[in-house]
Amino acid sequence: MVHRRAVRALIVTSERDVLLMRIRPPHGGDCFWIAPGGGIEGDETPEAALRRELAEELGLIDFQPGPAVWRRHHIFNWGGRRISQKEEYRVVHTARFDPVMADNAEAQVLDCFRWWPIADLSHAEEPLTPLSLANILESYLRDGAPSELPDVEVLID
Repeated sequence: MVHRRAVRALIVTSERDVLLMRIRPPHGGDCFWIAPGGGIEGDETPEAALRRELAEELGLIDFQPGPAVWRRHHIFNWGGRRISQKEEYRVVHTARFDPVMADNAEAQVLDCFRWWPIADLSHAEEPLTPLSLANILESYLRDGAPSELPDVEVLID
């Protein structure tokens, strides 16, 4: 099993939209929506990893990493390997922009980008990850960042 740490961005506009990426699993199966971000390399801080990942995946470089609002431990199969990934989700506020994928490996599994109205997430017919994405964002917009992060969500595929 491959163990890795990751950080993802919940990129939110003042219009209450969030940017998600639809991914095609390399081993086949249904597409699903995820927040941009990825693995933390070596001794990188989560903030430095988020800056690198968002530059590579979206072309987004002018932003401030916001507060952590969610943690997840996800165990899943990807590209013939079993992955145990511990993730943190951070809010990033920005104006709407047109994302540009610069990472060739990520481009192989990217289906598309979409700005989702946060109010539409709770009744999305396509799979979203994390499963509680609508609740996470609605809670953040209503109450701000939690003073203490909730327990780690554990998801085993």
